[in-house]
Amino acid sequence: MREAALALPSPLARSAARYRRNIPAIGALAALVAFFLFAFIGPFLAPLPFDRAFTSYVKAAPSLIAHPTRVEAERALHSVANRMRATLAEFEIDATRARATLTAERPIDVRLIAYFERSDAFGPATIDETSDDGRRIVVMAPLRRIPLYAGADDNGRDLLSRMMVGTRVSFIVGALGSAVALIVGVAYGAFAGFVGGRVDLVMMRLVDALYALPFIFFVILLVAFFGRRFELIFLAIGAVEWLDMARLARGQTLSLKRQEFVAAAEAMGVRPMTILTRHVAPNLMGPIAAFLAVLTPRVILLESFLSFLGLGVQEPMTSLGVLVADGARNIEDAPWLVLFPSALLSAILLAFNFVAEGLREALDPRQR
Repeated sequence: MREAALALPSPLARSAARYRRNIPAIGALAALVAFFLFAFIGPFLAPLPFDRAFTSYVKAAPSLIAHPTRVEAERALHSVANRMRATLAEFEIDATRARATLTAERPIDVRLIAYFERSDAFGPATIDETSDDGRRIVVMAPLRRIPLYAGADDNGRDLLSRMMVGTRVSFIVGALGSAVALIVGVAYGAFAGFVGGRVDLVMMRLVDALYALPFIFFVILLVAFFGRRFELIFLAIGAVEWLDMARLARGQTLSLKRQEFVAAAEAMGVRPMTILTRHVAPNLMGPIAAFLAVLTPRVILLESFLSFLGLGVQEPMTSLGVLVADGARNIEDAPWLVLFPSALLSAILLAFNFVAEGLREALDPRQR
């Protein structure tokens, strides 16, 4: 009989088996892993930095073909010639380089070919030929290939790289905000529920009072007094999101402290704080884990909302909320600037919700 009892799977193993049978939850978990790699590994593999502005490609449309196109390269040659106070007599453009013949009434200062490299379209140029006492020069310049697969924003920055960094910031905010809610909320709620009596009454009335605070007004006050700082996002979100966690932990603790194992520990003379930390708190992890999976996307959405209002992340750093806000201002002439970040944010939130639903079903003790 004892060997048969030892052979039974543990509650954790049964929960894991139930979760593995949930195909949508497994797919959502795989999607979250892909988003995590996109956010934390993608910026190191991206061909362009997220804060580099290419003024020649402001609001460039998404394309699988690297810039510059032939038309853009021709336009850039004329621009460089004007800056050099010369005339573009003739030019040739192929897949890798451009060859331009420049003429002027006076000898052309060869140092001015640095304008080619300052352009977004060309690399360092060299003089291939000089004639007519320097009034006619032939310049060779390699094309600088710039891939903008998701297009460029209103400052000419690569949208794909900025989406990677924005996703990373949103994940970090979601993780840290949820961690604050977990630590503060569980400790506060479990202590209030376990002690009970007047202490519980006073502590939960404080929670009710904090619920009454207008969240946006609170954030505006923080920004007004301390400026727009990244740390304020955690402070503002953490000051609100732990309240629901505290109520959940208190309710579960009130139920657990009436269980027989708690009465047995009290009868054996175990100290109350030991009972709380070693017996009650571990039994809270099931519902807490399921709620945490719901809380994380809520924190991400809250951060995106603050950034959309201009109260969140500052430039040149970005988040998905900042990208959506920037895209909304340019929706008429560059709709992809709001479409791609919005779709990415929606996909992340949807994946978290599927994972949370899977955890809720897997950790439900009534499921067999």
